[in-house]
This record gives sequence, C-alpha cells and structure tokens, in this order.
Amino acid sequence: MELFQRTRISNIIEIALVFLTLALANSRVVESRKHRPTPLCNFQAINCRKHSAVLTDFGGKGDGKTSNTKAFQSAINHLSQYASDGGAQLIVPPGRWLTGSFNLTSHFTLYIHEKAVILASQDESEFPLIEPLPSYGRGRDAPGGRYISLIFGINLVDVVITGGNGTIDGQGSPWWVKFRADKLKYTRPYLIEILYSKQIQISNLTLVNSPSWHVHPVYSSDIIIQGLTILAPVDSPNTDGINPDSCTNTRIEDCFIVSGDDCVAVKSGWDEYGIKVGLPTQQLVIRRLTCISPDSAVIALGSEMSGGIQNVRAEDITAISSESGVRIKTAPGRGAYVKDIFVRRMTLQTMKYVFWMTGSYGSHADDGFDPKALPVIQNINFRDTVAENVTIAAKLEGIKGDPFTGICMSNVTIGISKLSKKKPWNCSDIEGVTSKVSPQPCSLLPDKEPGSLKACDFPEDKLPIESVPLKTCSIIGGKYF
Repeated sequence: MELFQRTRISNIIEIALVFLTLALANSRVVESRKHRPTPLCNFQAINCRKHSAVLTDFGGKGDGKTSNTKAFQSAINHLSQYASDGGAQLIVPPGRWLTGSFNLTSHFTLYIHEKAVILASQDESEFPLIEPLPSYGRGRDAPGGRYISLIFGINLVDVVITGGNGTIDGQGSPWWVKFRADKLKYTRPYLIEILYSKQIQISNLTLVNSPSWHVHPVYSSDIIIQGLTILAPVDSPNTDGINPDSCTNTRIEDCFIVSGDDCVAVKSGWDEYGIKVGLPTQQLVIRRLTCISPDSAVIALGSEMSGGIQNVRAEDITAISSESGVRIKTAPGRGAYVKDIFVRRMTLQTMKYVFWMTGSYGSHADDGFDPKALPVIQNINFRDTVAENVTIAAKLEGIKGDPFTGICMSNVTIGISKLSKKKPWNCSDIEGVTSKVSPQPCSLLPDKEPGSLKACDFPEDKLPIESVPLKTCSIIGGKYF
C-alpha cells in the first residue's frame, strides 16, 4: 500500500508538472514571438533600473564547475554605487553558475535568464556562519548559529529577484543526508533570506532542492512574491516553500509548490524569544496557490507564532495529495495570538485533513519557555471549500482552559474516502459556528445559520500590498535574449 501511495503521488506530481511545463512553454513562445523583432526583454518589477551589467563582466563562468561566489559579490558591490543614481540590475545569462552565498544591495535587481541555473555550492565553507535570529534564540535545526542563506540581504530597500523563469538550485541532498544523520552542528542554509528590509519582490523563478526553507523574508515589509515554481522531493526534510516571518504587508500569489514540508508557513518567532521581540506577521494575502505536500500543510500558521499572526487572507487555494489544507500549530509557551484569519475557495483532492488545529504542538526552543504563556486563537473563518477523497474532515484541538474561539465554517462540502474508518470530526476545547457544512460537524460547531451564506464573510476592503503596481522594465537583449 505504501509503494502504491508513493507511486500515485509521483504520478500526480508528474501530471501536474507536465501541465505546468506546457503552460510555461506556451507563454514563452508567445513572449518570444512578441519580442523577436527587437533586442529587448521586458519584465514586471516594482522599480526599473538605470544601470545594467552581466555576470560575465566580472569574471563569471557558467560551466557548472567554477565557483562564481567572488564574481557575484564583486558585481553586486560594484553596482551598489548606483543605488542613488537610478539603481542597477545584474543579469545572469544562460549557463550553470556555481556559487556560494552572496549578499544583495539596495535599489537592485537580480535577473536570471530563463536558460540560466544558479547552482548552490555543496562546500560548507562557502556558507559563513551567522547569528541566530533574535526571535528564535537559536538555529531552527540546532542550538547556536546557522549557515547564511545562498542569496542573502539585510537592511535593504527596493530589491527585486526575478527572471524569465530562471532556476536557483539549492543542491540540498548532501545537507539532507547530514541532517538526518545528525552530523550538522549548525542550522542548514535557506535558499533566499531577506532581513529588516522593505520593498522586496521575488518573482518568476523556479526554485528547487533548497537545503531547508526556500524563501524566508524576516522582519520585513511591503513584499511581493509571485509566479514561483518551488520543487523539492516530498520526503526531503523541512523544505518549506515560502515562510513569511514577522513580516507586514505581504502578497503571495500564483505559485506552484511541491514540498517536503509546509507549502506556505506563516511565522513570527519562537517561544520566549518571539514574545520578547514581539513582531507579528500581519496584513498577508495568499492567493492562487497550488500545493502538493503529502506530509504537511498547504498553509500552516505557526508553530513559531510567538510574535503573533493577524489579518491573513487566503483565497483560490488548490491542493493535491497533501496532509492538510489549513493548519494552526501552537502550544502553551508560545504566547501571542493567531486571529482574524479568512480563507475562501479551497479546492482539495486526496487529503488526510481539511482543517487541523492543535494546541499541543510542542517543539520548544529550549527549557526557558513559560508554560503559562498561552496563545489566543480566535476569529478563524473558512468558506466555500470543496474537498474529495478525505480521510478526516477536521481535527480541532484547543488548549484546556484556553479554547480556540470564533471558528466559523460556511458552505463546505467534504467527500470522505470510502476507505476511511475514522470519525470525520474530532473536536475539543474549541468554540464556533457552521453553516451548510457536510458531513455534519461536531457538537462544538453547531449550525447557527441554516441555509445562510453570510457567515464567515471574507473582508471586502483591500490590504495596502494589493494595490502596489508593477512597472514594465526592459533589458537590452544583445546575444542573451
């Protein structure tokens, strides 16, 4: 049965990737025909740049063997002088560009050609150690410091990482082997991490095989993440797709993710460290997301949520062969809150759970957490959801003496698998209401509005990040386009 299940999941992934590849190929053909008469390549960005350079201008070699760490950093350091003069962009042309970690600069665009692959070095010395995040107090994998991410930025303004669906390959397999064997003293590097920054765009790229999380904006604001294809083996450890962490005003849209962990994980710090820093993730929009993650959630809230999570809006979510649709993960000691969460129009196929909330997640940073720091979970809203081939409709477990309140579900139809022998609903220490939900929910979620669709209304106002326009920018094509 396990072999059959893995084969089935593999087939689903292959089919999904075929459709995605065809769609991308068609769009590229249209784009190619559109621009063939001119030497220009156009792309969308929050800001365009006055100056431009190509990685080969700084000694870069795209042979897949030569380290380009110095070339990347030399190019970026040189281009940083134009930050106050219209900014600059660095073009990564066709080729396979092996590199260790490099740091970005402000008013800067990193453009990765559709036939370019940035390959992360598998040499640990190419990833210097940095301090743990203040809101975590330690590395996520191990106490102490952590390896810096492949593409890193701190205290930046106006940064774009984009391309014609170019690829960043984390080559994470050796890191996964060492992690499983407990041979790493420090936390694995992420693929892209941006700290203490604003006006960030990450778009139109294929990200594969990160050593750990793929995209991790932290302590940042005004972020647009769109058009990403993120791929990692479904059994790879902690290869989350996109993890907004203590961020404000973020837009995640039109992304396709196959992951060994949560496709999107919303975070804000860990236990006493997150409580002390106190920076929430808020004003977050997630829309048109497609996810495959057999062992994890499509959207997870937590478990590191000790700075708070508020005002999250997710819509038009599709999942295939994933463990759960939306999952809230918390525990005594986390403190803070998860509140004002709105989700609508989920279409789910072959799931273990549709809804999953747990107040006993555990996994503490250390023994210094306060067990009396209880999280507040309230005003959690779901509507207009269809799911098929589901093992359990919902597992909703609050905290004794600290129930999860204000849960609302409306217009939800869940098709339970004929092979399932589990109770469809498991509820404890929660409070809420439902309307037009099938199969019939547990008694703690009574039907208070029979036949009504007014429950769990999605907000009508727009968050500020939804109104941020993108400009059409150009690259002089030359021999590369």
